[in-house]
Amino acid sequence: MAVCIDGKALAAEIKENLKTDVRNFTERFGRQITLAVVLVGNNPASEVYVRNKVKAAEFVGIKSLSFTLPENSEESDVTELIKNLSDDKSVDGILVQLPLPKHLSEDKILSLIPPEKDVDGFTAYNVGNSTLFKDAIVSCTPMGIMYMLNSIPVPLCGKNAVVIGRSNIVGKPVSMLLLKENCTVTICHSKTANIKEITKQADVLVVAIGKPKFVTADMVKDGAVVIDVGINRTESGLCGDVDFDAVKDKASYISPVPGGVGPMTIAMLMKNAYLCALRRENA
Repeated sequence: MAVCIDGKALAAEIKENLKTDVRNFTERFGRQITLAVVLVGNNPASEVYVRNKVKAAEFVGIKSLSFTLPENSEESDVTELIKNLSDDKSVDGILVQLPLPKHLSEDKILSLIPPEKDVDGFTAYNVGNSTLFKDAIVSCTPMGIMYMLNSIPVPLCGKNAVVIGRSNIVGKPVSMLLLKENCTVTICHSKTANIKEITKQADVLVVAIGKPKFVTADMVKDGAVVIDVGINRTESGLCGDVDFDAVKDKASYISPVPGGVGPMTIAMLMKNAYLCALRRENA
């Protein structure tokens, strides 16, 4: 029976420590850390995520500024807002909640965020530096996954790591972070042949494919560490990309859904806002 990696408890610990860091920052530099959150449209899931992020910021002592634009906003309206926030010296971090409405260019809008204010770690500068193993703001979900993996007594060095999913938000960046930890990394995706044969070789399996209960027990090596990034709404409630009830009997450690990666993503966002503020103060 696998041990659950409690992301909710780990995130609470990180945020509690951040409260002290943020308070010390305010005392040292005589100002609050400020995070600007931009939401375009009325996607219900995005609205929930934004509320959770604002709530977390309030908890750790970070000032949050919320900007909500209509679904039919012109791209020029969004880019003007991002440029204004970029120029605002009181703003330490800028977060544009994804996905954006389809008529807007995510690449264009994200490219306007200065790298030092890129709390999501999505700009080409931060992605490039992370890939080169240089100093960078790392994407929140991949960083949260690495915190979870480093919280358990299983060394990563030399392990076979398999990542299912090749998105820019999770799959690619977490693969680079695992490689940085000296894992041998394989990336699987929708076009991968014989995926079961590959996943059965994984000492560490990270699943971010967006398909409910995609990973079954026969795809998992005995004693593997399994991180489930998926969150899917089904008729029977929320579930991950891993068939938790079946896989928990084969894995050594497993992250649950909910209560696993999700809370860690928000905790890492707060961590990144703090790191962005330090960078801006050259501290």
